[in-house]
Amino acid sequence: MKPIRLAAAVALVLLLFQVQPAQAAARTPLDAAFAKAAQAYDVPRDLLVALAYAETRLDDHEGKPSASGGYGVMHLVSNPTTKTLEKAAELTGRSVEELRTDTEANILGGAAVLSSLAEGIDRKDVAAWYPAVAKYGNASTPEVARLYADAVYEVLAKGVQGEVSVAANPVAPKRGELEHARSFAEVLSTDYPPAHWVPANSGNYTVSSRPSSYAIDRVIIHVTQGSYAGTISWFQNPSANVSAHYVIRSSDGDVTQMVREKDIAWHAGNWNYNTRSIGIEHEGWVSQPSWFTEAMYRASAALTRAICDKYGIPKTRSYIIGHNEVPGATHTDPGPHWDWGKYMQYVTGGGGTWSTTVDSPTASANWGTSTWSGQKYGADYRFANPEAISDPAWFRASIPSAGTYRVDVWHPADPGYNDSTPYIVATSSGNQSVRVNQRTGGGTWKSIGTFTLNAGTYNVVGVSRWTSGVGYVIADAVRITRL
Repeated sequence: MKPIRLAAAVALVLLLFQVQPAQAAARTPLDAAFAKAAQAYDVPRDLLVALAYAETRLDDHEGKPSASGGYGVMHLVSNPTTKTLEKAAELTGRSVEELRTDTEANILGGAAVLSSLAEGIDRKDVAAWYPAVAKYGNASTPEVARLYADAVYEVLAKGVQGEVSVAANPVAPKRGELEHARSFAEVLSTDYPPAHWVPANSGNYTVSSRPSSYAIDRVIIHVTQGSYAGTISWFQNPSANVSAHYVIRSSDGDVTQMVREKDIAWHAGNWNYNTRSIGIEHEGWVSQPSWFTEAMYRASAALTRAICDKYGIPKTRSYIIGHNEVPGATHTDPGPHWDWGKYMQYVTGGGGTWSTTVDSPTASANWGTSTWSGQKYGADYRFANPEAISDPAWFRASIPSAGTYRVDVWHPADPGYNDSTPYIVATSSGNQSVRVNQRTGGGTWKSIGTFTLNAGTYNVVGVSRWTSGVGYVIADAVRITRL
């Protein structure tokens, strides 16, 4: 049979069985559920999958709720302040119980809610869905809303493989008003500089003056039973009545502090242990080991090591414990998949530490060289006027292996320098930008966060001139440390 006749025959068979060519390939029930829900509510199928993956890694957790009361793969929430689950029931006509326990109904409910938040947008433009995705997360602040939506679009950019697949699609999201929301990286912790500072609601912890009021002699390891952004938002919710000092992201080990170490976070379920401990939450679910990444282990261990050094806590399992080891605990986290052996090796330094300092950036002739400030690192530093052009000064380094690294920057400070200097970090998933106020805090190392870097010799950190801030941008020195 000639090729043309063969194609015609295949088309005829498909027509007879009322199957569209795109539907001819076999799909898993979960894949089919996403396709059905996306079509029913005119939502981009890949975006719907990315949202679910960012929330739950496509796991329904047997109908059990997250810490903030979210159900199913779409994390439909029902708590005193958020009623996404009930909204889904109203939109779909399905019962609340069905939406909690039936995965197909849950996905349909998530699509319905997302669709209801997308009025007035070009539905065929995936980038234009960003504000709707941000609203779906029910964040307490614009900053958390941006964090939530960015996480979904990062999944979309990388793609998803498994029972449901999504091809990598690195679209540039149209953030709208959230484009001006403050990035988490802009405010750093004073207790632990690699962490961002995002305060929990004041009704979710007790103000204190530790360690003078209570000795700090424990670190308690938790698992969030939810997403990074969702947990941060929940601790900002006045109805939560819970908090932890730190929250750590799975994908790259990003750290956010929410309660000052001097204050008492409500995390242990035991007042005595609350008063004497620092609580660290880790993004993920007890039943899913895929959340416990190398980046998370290393970032958390670096934090725990710093806490132990600060308060004289022995680096042993008697003093670094899981939530399940607190007397009277009803929680099981961090659970059987948490690798205590690896974690304690990193805490005690058995994993090894590598660090490099780069003092001489490569820059164009538009950058001047100065020795004026006494706060400089080394012999001199580079400076340039801000301008909306691509002309960064780059710090080149040889990264020994792929992994998680903390980046510290050094700059002299002056009231005439730039208050919004962009530092560019060439991460394994693309360039990330962090803005630093160079008018204050000069003459010392300042962490701009933790990042996943590729191995090799390349331009790792840059200082950009492209800023709306006023005054010279300064490129002096950077320090890169393996966690």
